Amino acid sequence: METLFKPRTLIRDSYYTEVDKSCPGLAFIKSGLVRMFKTDANGKEITQWISVPGSFITDLQSLVFDTPSRWNIQALTDCELYDLNRENYNSINQVIPHWDAIEKRFLAKCFVMLEDRIHGFLSLTAEERYQQLYAYDRKLFNTVPLQYIASMLGMTPETLSRIRRKSIS
Repeated sequence: METLFKPRTLIRDSYYTEVDKSCPGLAFIKSGLVRMFKTDANGKEITQWISVPGSFITDLQSLVFDTPSRWNIQALTDCELYDLNRENYNSINQVIPHWDAIEKRFLAKCFVMLEDRIHGFLSLTAEERYQQLYAYDRKLFNTVPLQYIASMLGMTPETLSRIRRKSIS
């Protein structure tokens, strides 16, 4: 398996993939933080997710269906990754027994996370979304620019600041 996943360094502010380019593969984050985002028609950046060590990063649609990436994936800090390129991804089931079952669980986890995010946006208040993310990984709030967290939570930086002040007092 070590021959499939290659060590890769992603320097702060560099990209793993960019919108309209082919996603190169699937990477496991050993260290560092990575942001998945796109820029809307008005030039506003919308953060979809911030990945932490122990997470995988990819533009799944681009990887699986060989389409241009819909998301930018950018290092927020210097990162150490284990990178599985597209060719190795497509042949990994020949090397790793039961890869199909492993991949099915990975995709199911992605789907559940997506369902949870949709549920949060439809039924939780901004404060409840903040509390949920804070409970999930409070270190993010000390290491990631707050405008990225606010965008990921679907609120303005001012709303996030107000909620944070309220929760501290």
